[in-house]
Amino acid sequence: MLHFQKNNVTVFQSSLYKTTSAVIRSEEAVIMTDPTWLPHEIEEIKQYINKHRGNRQLYIIYTHSDFDHIIGAGAFPEATVIATEEFQMNTRKKKILKEVRDFDQEYYIEREYVPEYPTVDRVIRKDGDKLVLGDITLTFYKAPGHTDDGLFTVIEPLGLFLSGDYFSDVEFPFITSSYQDYVKTADKARWLTGPHDIKVHVPGHGNVTDNKKKIHDRIDFSVEYLKRLKEEDNTLEEELKNMFEFFGGMKSSHKENMIRVQENQSY
Repeated sequence: MLHFQKNNVTVFQSSLYKTTSAVIRSEEAVIMTDPTWLPHEIEEIKQYINKHRGNRQLYIIYTHSDFDHIIGAGAFPEATVIATEEFQMNTRKKKILKEVRDFDQEYYIEREYVPEYPTVDRVIRKDGDKLVLGDITLTFYKAPGHTDDGLFTVIEPLGLFLSGDYFSDVEFPFITSSYQDYVKTADKARWLTGPHDIKVHVPGHGNVTDNKKKIHDRIDFSVEYLKRLKEEDNTLEEELKNMFEFFGGMKSSHKENMIRVQENQSY
C-alpha cells in the first residue's frame, strides 16, 4: 500500500506490522529497502519500480536479516544488494529461510518466486562507507542491537534516514542481539543528526515523518527507554501500554528486553 511520496522518495507500507519498503530514484539508479511482505504487496512495489526504473540499475539495501525484511528478495534477482558484512556472514541463513517457509505454510501463501537469502554485492564494513549514485550520496553506518547485522543509511541531499527496525513510532526498541550495542547504536543515531541534515525518517515499521522534531523525539524516546529499562523502572510498562496501540501484541518483547539487560549486567 502506498504510504508516503515526496520528491524522489516513495514508501510502501505492508498491512502486516506496518512494515515499510522505500523506493528512491536518482539519476543513475533506483534504490529500494527490504521488499516485503505479502505477494500482492511485493507485486505492487515491483510494478512501481518497473514503471519508473527505465535503464537504471536497481539496488536493494537490506537493513537487517530478520525474515520479514528479506522475504521478498527472490522477486528481484537482478538487483545489486547492499548490506553489512555481518549480514553476509550470517550463520542463521537456513533458519531464516525456514521462518519464511513456515510463515507461507501457516497462511497458505503462494509466491511467484522462490524465497532466498540475499547474496551481498556491496558489503558495508565500516561506519562512513559511501556510495555515490548520480546526484545522490549514500552514507552507511553499522547499527547492531536489534540484530547484530543492522544498517543505517543516510541519503543526501534528500536528507533521508533509513533506520531499519529502530526509532519506530509504533514500536518500542526490540533488543534481539545486545543491549549494550543497542545503546551505542541509539547514541550513534543522535550523533549522525549533526553531520547530516536529516529531513525524512523511514523506520522499518511504522510511519514516515518529515518533521524534524518528531525525528529527534523518536531517537530520544529510544535512548530514554533503554535507560529506564536498565534502571528497572516499574512505571515503564504502564506508560508503554498507553503510548502504543498494539502493546498487547508486543508485551512479550518488553519482557525479553528486560532479560537482555540482565544478561548484559551479568558480564
